[in-house]
Amino acid sequence: MATGAVTALIVAVLGPLAGLLWARTAPAVTYVIIRGQALPADPEGQGPITIDARFGLICSAAGLVCGGLAYLAGRRFDDVALMVGLALGGTAAAVLAWRTGHNVGLDAFEAAARTARDGATVTGIADVRAKGLLMAWPLFGVAAYGVLELVVRRLPGDRGDAGAGEPDEVAGGELDLKAAPSGGDVDGPER
Repeated sequence: MATGAVTALIVAVLGPLAGLLWARTAPAVTYVIIRGQALPADPEGQGPITIDARFGLICSAAGLVCGGLAYLAGRRFDDVALMVGLALGGTAAAVLAWRTGHNVGLDAFEAAARTARDGATVTGIADVRAKGLLMAWPLFGVAAYGVLELVVRRLPGDRGDAGAGEPDEVAGGELDLKAAPSGGDVDGPER
């Protein structure tokens, strides 16, 4: 349990850094002031879409890196705790990245929007319109960990032999899956 909590905390702390990166690299979007409200000048244009895409790419890359590092730092018996930590921490990190990136320049934007006359334009701030992108960080983190688990680690003792009766297929030799000989029960006569 402690492993999962520590993993979640470490991953979550990375969220504001990703948010600052996102705010710094997000393209400028122009807003038009209409009756005191700032509305996107081109709501279906490339600007808002690119902002969402940039956020998704940053969170996806961060999730992949976190998943890979968690895999490298983890031990065999910590798999579930690490994956839960990646999921919870990745979700928190994505929300923190969104809120941090959105708040960069928010006060100046709101002040400009309040004081501008109708029809004036102001440069906006980064905001995520596609809220489903908040799941990119945890999804890619857990997926990276899972893929590395499947590709790199093998089950102990599994030689990949075909056929029934391989003692390491279930419980590492504690259960043999050989078929019972014809004409009787392997454990002895039934009473």
